[in-house]
Amino acid sequence: MNKLTFLGAGSTVFAKNILGDCMGVEALQDFEFALFDIDLERLEDSESMLNNLKKNLRSNVTIKSYRDRKEALRGAKYIVNAIQVGGYDPCTITDFDIPKRYGLQQTIADTLGIGGIFRNLRTIPVMQEFAKDIKEVCPDALFLNYTNPMAVLTNIMISEGIQTVGLCHSVQVCADHLLDHLNLPKDHVQWKIAGINHMAWLLEITRNGEDLYPEIKRRAKQKQKDKHHDMVRFELMDKFGYYVTESSEHNAEYHPYFIKKNYPELIDELNIPLDEYPRRCIHQIEGWKKMRDDIVNNQNLTHERTSEYGSHIIEAIETDQPFKIGGNVLNTGGLISNLPENAVVEVPCLVDASGVTPTYVGALPEQLAALNRTNINTQLLTIEAAKTLKKEKIYQAALLDPHTAAELSIDDIISLCDDLIEAHGDWLPQYS
Repeated sequence: MNKLTFLGAGSTVFAKNILGDCMGVEALQDFEFALFDIDLERLEDSESMLNNLKKNLRSNVTIKSYRDRKEALRGAKYIVNAIQVGGYDPCTITDFDIPKRYGLQQTIADTLGIGGIFRNLRTIPVMQEFAKDIKEVCPDALFLNYTNPMAVLTNIMISEGIQTVGLCHSVQVCADHLLDHLNLPKDHVQWKIAGINHMAWLLEITRNGEDLYPEIKRRAKQKQKDKHHDMVRFELMDKFGYYVTESSEHNAEYHPYFIKKNYPELIDELNIPLDEYPRRCIHQIEGWKKMRDDIVNNQNLTHERTSEYGSHIIEAIETDQPFKIGGNVLNTGGLISNLPENAVVEVPCLVDASGVTPTYVGALPEQLAALNRTNINTQLLTIEAAKTLKKEKIYQAALLDPHTAAELSIDDIISLCDDLIEAHGDWLPQYS
């Protein structure tokens, strides 16, 4: 029997999306879905939910929970990773509260910035343990990474010799959401996206062969007269020429231009939701009881296939029916020729029986590559920090972060890192 292992299966809603998608794929009916999570109560909830779903979808897959991670992985052909190390309490609280004492404000803090750095530093050791198990019990498995910070964690798994592709939903929804927002038709539209995760660029967008960008920019300019959810992205498009894949709340903290204590009016003018991720976490925790009744205890639970790439990748490999994705892969051979080869980039990839094959993009417009490189600098130094366990590399990663460096002095950045290292305690390995 083929095996698909889900690490972080206690993420019940996400498990429903990915594994519910897979249940509807004819080629996967002989698969075992192996579930693993360190939260046994949430693991049990997901198993119950998936068994309901299996019955209602009339699927023949086997669903099995494991208490032992290595046994969950043993013999797996595919692995889905959706873990979060440290959770909202205490780690996300720490990531937001301590920087705030220094006057450093954040929105999401799960990709870059001081919060993204420390989310990486506490997650990388866990990923390295995964890699060790995978090499022992399922060395040929394809690792589908959904965990943020996407670029760094995908890079870590690849460097450990694990066949890995990083997956985010921002690529496949980018053009549709933009066109919806601007009341433009979506039929017969073609687009091309490349860059880095959460900062990939809509390089081309046409309808019936006609370039849509002039009309997109005209309507976006009109939209900026009134507040809306996407003001930062429209501002970036206006100044740098292209629309970026991930949301305005994310991009507000990837650049030095938007969250500035000397220009507090920008927060209101550009509708930037500070502390957005903690708010979402609290809302999700409070809403889980009702959601649990709707999902876990719902005997009539059903599912329609989502736009998530996971099931499509596995189906394409199993059936040799090609499928195109936007995947996060190492920039080997200069897939994007003006970004570093040791960085992970987000590029179009072809998936078929031979696996995930990235496509060559070439050079990005130089201003876009320059913006990407500012984020890549911090990513690569965070990887160095995790591999060398040297504090100076943490400091350097933070000193090169665009938002942090724009707000704080060198001494304050180093002091902030020290405070975060101390506050994280056992969530981090020992740094020298």
